[in-house]
Amino acid sequence: MADSSELKPSRLFALLSSSGMGHLTPFLRLAALLTAHHVKSPENHVTSSLSLLPSLSSPPLSAPVTDMTLTASVLPISRAINVPNYIFTSSAKMLTLFVSSHTHTLVGSKDAIEMPTLEPIPKPWILPPLFQDMNNFLKTSFIENAKKMTESDGILVNISKTIEGKTLAELNGGKVIEGLPLVIPIGLLPLYGFEKSQPLAWLDDQATGSVVDVSFGSRTAMSREQLRELGDGGFLTYCGWNSVTKAIWNGVQVLAWPQHGDQKINADVVERTGMGIWVQSWGWGGEAIMKGEQIAENISEMMGNELLRIQEMRIREEARTAIEQGGSLKKRLTERVEMWKN
Repeated sequence: MADSSELKPSRLFALLSSSGMGHLTPFLRLAALLTAHHVKSPENHVTSSLSLLPSLSSPPLSAPVTDMTLTASVLPISRAINVPNYIFTSSAKMLTLFVSSHTHTLVGSKDAIEMPTLEPIPKPWILPPLFQDMNNFLKTSFIENAKKMTESDGILVNISKTIEGKTLAELNGGKVIEGLPLVIPIGLLPLYGFEKSQPLAWLDDQATGSVVDVSFGSRTAMSREQLRELGDGGFLTYCGWNSVTKAIWNGVQVLAWPQHGDQKINADVVERTGMGIWVQSWGWGGEAIMKGEQIAENISEMMGNELLRIQEMRIREEARTAIEQGGSLKKRLTERVEMWKN
């Protein structure tokens, strides 16, 4: 007989991600985890838990889990077919801005966005199109999806209480926006298969902590001059949330250099929790050329900071313990799936 915590094959969950690896990757992580812990048959693949258009012969849909950028489009469909709808997103800090964006006056002379009981978010941390007087696709989409968030049945966040406990408490305490459904931390999600590969065999022969990985994601355009200045030797990252969680999962301290999107808000989380360094004077990528000497100086500071290394390793161990049998993440996922099944 199957264990009661296993997901019955007759149940169907639709995980709906928007385009781009930054959005798709965490959905793959979630799908793999659900499959590994809640599907009885070990030969099932991740694709068995991903379905956008179930056929008429498919099992009934238990619940879609939707990217927050698709909330306004998918939630009305969920209501029409009478199934719950859950939103899945990245950091709790970014969620505070997203869900409350329609309540703020984004256009104006103030230097920061004020939110009750929370620290202001400086405008330089946020994409400029949100502050334009005229409507644009980003601004309209941002606000329309935010308004619908309160109608969802819950919000899943790829973060742990250890990292963003205070922000989670503010969200669930009604201090960001009233009527918000329960915000449930389900992180940190383990890395998906292709993220665990090590394409350069020589890395095994290097001393621990002696190599710097430089990553600016799949959408960053960088000048040749800036690329030449990066020839130095932690983790120098643009601070996409997937990269942040990957650094945490591997216990690697971070040097943050945000390039676009939500990355300055993510960098703030990294710095506040003691996982790395953020040089705010560097601005957005492309605003100025950062010389190799400046980059090397901050890399040396990051690599030599013992407090950062200890804190990163502590958070790493907590994240890995949570996913083990009986761990907090396993328990939360089991409870959530049992609710969906009923």
